[in-house]
Amino acid sequence: MKLPRRQFLHLAAGAATVPALTRIARAQAYPTRPVRLIVGFAAGGPTDIAARLIGQWLSERLGYSFVVENRPGAASNIATEAVIRAPADGYTLLQATVSNAINASLYERLNFDFVRDTQPVAGLYSGPLIMEVTPAFPANSVSEFITYVRANRGRVNMASAGSGSMPHIAGELFKMMTGTEMVHVPYRGSGPALADLLGGQVQVMFDPVPSSIEHVRSGKLRALGVTGAVRSPELPDIPSIGEFVPGYQVSSWTGVCAPRGAPAEIIDRLNREVNAALSDPVMKGKIADVGRTVLAGSPAEFGKFISDETEKWAKVVKFANIKPE
Repeated sequence: MKLPRRQFLHLAAGAATVPALTRIARAQAYPTRPVRLIVGFAAGGPTDIAARLIGQWLSERLGYSFVVENRPGAASNIATEAVIRAPADGYTLLQATVSNAINASLYERLNFDFVRDTQPVAGLYSGPLIMEVTPAFPANSVSEFITYVRANRGRVNMASAGSGSMPHIAGELFKMMTGTEMVHVPYRGSGPALADLLGGQVQVMFDPVPSSIEHVRSGKLRALGVTGAVRSPELPDIPSIGEFVPGYQVSSWTGVCAPRGAPAEIIDRLNREVNAALSDPVMKGKIADVGRTVLAGSPAEFGKFISDETEKWAKVVKFANIKPE
């Protein structure tokens, strides 16, 4: 039987709307079971805290548990690969960090490509590090530090949390942009490195604000600058390094990613909920308490941010010839 043209067009239009309605319904129904949020670092650290904050919010808003699962090891590569290999259905998410951007060039033989194989959901927050020295160090500003290090090449020891860690790579970027030389002393984590800095065994370190701020306030360490693009609200009297070294900027950041191919409508819903959390005064206060500021934004914006960070740190890794431990 041949349908009249008008009836045929009406049926065709109705059929075309079915996939769209299915996608909308799927997004509205999501989630229908618990969601795993995988963290590549041990419980209790800043990345884990961020995951638990946003996981609790999403659990309360969406009605199913967002379970934080810690899989530390290989600078978060184990957790990242686990998420990438998981079904792309929105039920396995990654707490992504700046380590992912660094690892893309630091490790020569990864079984995945972070930018290619993940789908950005939303940025959570970022925060600067403090460039700090011992009280006895003969420099009271970034410019004085540069002058001293240039006059004493190879005699200043720079502590870090390990080869390729955020403190290490922040220091290498500083060396690259200022033409200075310092001896890198890697430790197994920020704690031991900070302890030796306090004890005077090393002279300088780039350390996240939360773990060092009380030592700075008490006078046990001297802050020369913060690594953010602007001054930190927690240390308003400390200049940014960029005031002395134009263009220098380093942030420790975190956000949420999914496996590539996750349904766009689920990504969009998660993005809306994360951004709602980041605009909530209570949540913003908790983020400020750990010396961080919100990122927020769309999945595309977070994706561009990740790509820019990956490209930036690839140049530093190559310049300093950094190898993983």
